[in-house]
Amino acid sequence: MTSPASRRSYGVKGAPYAFLLPATILFALFFALPIGYAVWLSFRKVHVSGLGLGAGARSEVWAGLENYKDALTDNEFYDGALRVLGYGCIVVPVMLGLALLFALMLDSERVRLAPFTRLAIFLPYAIPGVVAALLWGFLYLPDVSPFYYVLAKLHLPQPDLLDGGPLYLALSNIAVWGGTGFNMIVIYTSLRAIPAEVHEAAKLDGATPLQTALRIKIPMVAPSLVLTFFFSIIATLQVFNEPMTIKPFTNSVNLSWSPLMKVYQDAFRRGDIYSAAAEATLIAIATLVLSFGFLRAANRRNKQEAAQ
Repeated sequence: MTSPASRRSYGVKGAPYAFLLPATILFALFFALPIGYAVWLSFRKVHVSGLGLGAGARSEVWAGLENYKDALTDNEFYDGALRVLGYGCIVVPVMLGLALLFALMLDSERVRLAPFTRLAIFLPYAIPGVVAALLWGFLYLPDVSPFYYVLAKLHLPQPDLLDGGPLYLALSNIAVWGGTGFNMIVIYTSLRAIPAEVHEAAKLDGATPLQTALRIKIPMVAPSLVLTFFFSIIATLQVFNEPMTIKPFTNSVNLSWSPLMKVYQDAFRRGDIYSAAAEATLIAIATLVLSFGFLRAANRRNKQEAAQ
């Protein structure tokens, strides 16, 4: 017969699992199960018999790696990946650089109106991505943009930001404007966690604010920089809202501008959910490989620095 003390010990040990159970169920139903279903669809295809008319003329059959082969040899999917690579080379360094700069400025002792400034920098992140893209889209249009009106009055060049190379800058600007505030808050929180004794020791050693930032603050918030870089990589590979919302404003953005837009086109416009599932799986694999590869490299570097 189990004693009351044993029952209490068993209840204490099982409490964490009871708290985790609702989250585990939700994760399985709304995350793991859809991913598994998408992977399963990626190995299937529709087989059409005869003219495809009548009952049983269209059936779902096993396709093996055929959908993956078609995706990897699809020029639209490949070109979209290259465009996202160029887009990410602009967005990630600029966004994280500005976030780090703003966080360091807010952490300075001479800063004024710090609460208002933090809110002003973070506020664009609270605006939904589609709404932000629409706002910037109208600002990019020469006929309605107040910026083009001012440039015309000043007899200055009026570049077309929705065509050619400037399109990358226009789309990157939307992402940087919306994401800098979130990354800034993450880095700023880490800066505020640095012990006051460290700052006092730096002052006693005669370190200038710039030297303190470069030699003390930035190295101590390196884990936050790794985290924000990790999130930025994932967001870049899954870019969808900005180009999809800007598309009606310009002919330079097609329906396969990014890999995720290609998935949307195949699934909901062409009705080929099997190819779309394979493409989505490839995007997920690329995201995992790049993300964990970066995290592993960062952890290896931290271990080497700790050993030295």
